Amino acid sequence: MTATIRRATPADLDAIMALEHASFPRDAWSEQQMAAELRSRPSYYIVAEDGGAVVGYAGFMSLEGGSDGDVQTIAVAEAARGTGLGRALFTELLDEARRRGVTDVFLEVREDNPVAQSMYRAFGFEHIATRPRYYQPDDVDALVMRRQSASPVAPAASRPGGTGAVGSEAVGPADGDLA
Repeated sequence: MTATIRRATPADLDAIMALEHASFPRDAWSEQQMAAELRSRPSYYIVAEDGGAVVGYAGFMSLEGGSDGDVQTIAVAEAARGTGLGRALFTELLDEARRRGVTDVFLEVREDNPVAQSMYRAFGFEHIATRPRYYQPDDVDALVMRRQSASPVAPAASRPGGTGAVGSEAVGPADGDLA
């Protein structure tokens, strides 16, 4: 598989929502929430396309001039998991954080998602707090993680070739419901 990562547009909403519901069937964002995110000036949403189909998306938010930001969401289609696509999407979000001057990046991850936690730790994130019963209706705790750094955002072995494309040779764990 070779996927191309690009900035998401409102025209991607239907494809993003299909992937949102497939990835997060019990706690998917509403179409209205996602549409607002795609239009929001502080937000940065990207999609990964393979053969014209959206196979992943991710979002980041930071206020202009602020030093902190939040990874809002990451989802990868089941057929594209294990290819390094989640890692490539995450790398692009962290690159955007760096371009914006953000030095503290935060995220929440399900306590029952060790694959995502492992990837985030590989990028220098540390667990700083727990939000009990954050993910509803499953009553699953959220681990709040933070990365403080002004240095490059990803381990060298995990960075895509810089072309905006990622193929099956990319390094990374099986990426699923990452955030």
